[in-house]
Amino acid sequence: MGIPAIQAARIGTYILKQKLSGKRRFPLVLMLEPLFRCNLHCKGCGKITYSKEIMDRQLSTQECLDAAEECGAPVVSIPGGEPLLHPDIPAIVDGLAAQKRFIYLCTNAQLLSSRMGEFRPSPYLNFSVHLDGLRERHDAMVCKQGAYDRAVAAMRKALDQGFRVTTNTTFFKGQTPEAAAEHFDALMALGVEGMTVSAAFSYEAAADQNGFMSRQEAMTLFRDIFRLGHGRNWRFNHSSLYLDFLAGREDYACTPWGTPSRNVLGWQRPCYLLDDGYAASFRELMEETDWERYGRGRDQRCLNCMVHCGFEPSAVTDAVHRPLKAWRSSRLPVEARAG
Repeated sequence: MGIPAIQAARIGTYILKQKLSGKRRFPLVLMLEPLFRCNLHCKGCGKITYSKEIMDRQLSTQECLDAAEECGAPVVSIPGGEPLLHPDIPAIVDGLAAQKRFIYLCTNAQLLSSRMGEFRPSPYLNFSVHLDGLRERHDAMVCKQGAYDRAVAAMRKALDQGFRVTTNTTFFKGQTPEAAAEHFDALMALGVEGMTVSAAFSYEAAADQNGFMSRQEAMTLFRDIFRLGHGRNWRFNHSSLYLDFLAGREDYACTPWGTPSRNVLGWQRPCYLLDDGYAASFRELMEETDWERYGRGRDQRCLNCMVHCGFEPSAVTDAVHRPLKAWRSSRLPVEARAG
């Protein structure tokens, strides 16, 4: 897997402490959205349809740091919108690193080259670059020609300067296993630390409603992709049990409280993907959200969801509870997950 040992150990220790303290629900990753604005208009995105008044809002540096302290998760993912549009994003990153949190700054990398000098390489900072395939497919998905080449150039520059770099790939209907395998090969050739992958969530507000896969279609796609992985040395930024889940070898319930979302409107209920109102504090989110309402078989919107922000926490918690099972899974060659 593409997760550094120190990060995996820190997360494992954190989970054990939470369990020993008797907590039933606790966060693993804070999804921190300091703004919704974006410089791309991806057709599968459900985050770019807010009013101009909301799009113009942004969290202050102090609000971001307070949210991380309030939540307490060891990992902070900073999606958006495009976080590099926030003028104070370097100060936000520095403050989170000072709190010893592992940061995934999720970016389309269109501004990364021009703003890279404002950041310092750190074991706590990771540029997670959004790439949905090779050049033609990625540019079509983000609706901007040249976006792929600009992102790849920025990734090369970041790697040359000693930054941690991972990628974030979302698969939509029409993706072929062969093209996905070529995409993974290209990312490994670039030298990225690891790859995050997921099937797209069917946002109700997305412009393209025909590009989302059913759960069965997603599992078939991932099994076919993994079948092509023999000898290709792909590194994924996931637990091995989550990869098993994608291929249908494991069946987990969603853990929506594992990745609570704080954005310009508050603490989003119940998760980053659904919008059922907002809590004023993290404590209110955890204590007053009716968690039993959500998940496959309970909420129709959750029927086909396999997104890592909901199911990776389930897989990681399972790994801590059953380390031998997790170790056996981690020893599997990627093609074995297709079986």
